[in-house]
Amino acid sequence: MNDINAIEIDTITPEPHPKYSLCTLLTEKEQYIDALASFRAAGFNEPECEFLYIDNSAANKYDAYAGVNRFLQKAQGDYIILCHQDLILHADNREKLDQVIDDITRLDPNWALLGNAGGTVPGQQAYHLTEYTGEEKHYLRRGTFPAKAYSLDENFIVVRKSANLGASHDLEGFHLYGTDLCMIAGILGYSAYVVDFHLWHLGGASTKPAATSGAHATSTFDKTRQNLLNKYQRVCSPRFIQTTCTIFYVSASRLKNSLFNNKHVFSIQKRLNSLRNNSRTE
Repeated sequence: MNDINAIEIDTITPEPHPKYSLCTLLTEKEQYIDALASFRAAGFNEPECEFLYIDNSAANKYDAYAGVNRFLQKAQGDYIILCHQDLILHADNREKLDQVIDDITRLDPNWALLGNAGGTVPGQQAYHLTEYTGEEKHYLRRGTFPAKAYSLDENFIVVRKSANLGASHDLEGFHLYGTDLCMIAGILGYSAYVVDFHLWHLGGASTKPAATSGAHATSTFDKTRQNLLNKYQRVCSPRFIQTTCTIFYVSASRLKNSLFNNKHVFSIQKRLNSLRNNSRTE
């Protein structure tokens, strides 16, 4: 094998790289500077951490879906933190996040996403953070941690780089990309969790008006929600799959899978397709 002019993949030595990449869509530089200072004070320092941002302060260079994909492609850290610019670390720090990651890895080696807030089952959520509404501070804690999640709030999401995730290319906007990432992770065989990592999310304490507000913000959210629903309705629709060596039927229904995965149904389906193709050519 020594005469093969190629590299065996497992012999490649990884280049030195940071443990964490902290990635932010920036619209207000003052908030981001405060967030950087907060993270560094909490132990997130170079060279074990890198700080990446997309400058949307003058205009939207990237929406959230495209921006997240840029971060996931370019970031070098083992763990990529997608976070808002209006976060302040207070009680919890890097040592706490290190421990949270170690604990969840022992519990579930197949995790891909962690967050501090998210949806678990219909009608239930889990979260641990402090949010500001104007000058009012609200300490929020609900659930038992870690809690398996099917959606994560976008204020703070840890992505495991080795999971090779990406946000949907056919969605856009600034909402529900945490949900999209969770759904893609699930399809790929990974899991997501809400974990106990407390921080301050300034939110409504911003001194500048949001890029979208009021009715327009609602309509933008509703549009993204509908687009996400349409996308996964299409992706998850029941269907026959023909490969070069087999055919099978897949759906979310065990009964349908049992009924339709037999040679008689396949024969009928092939004849129907043949009839459709013949009618198109006539």
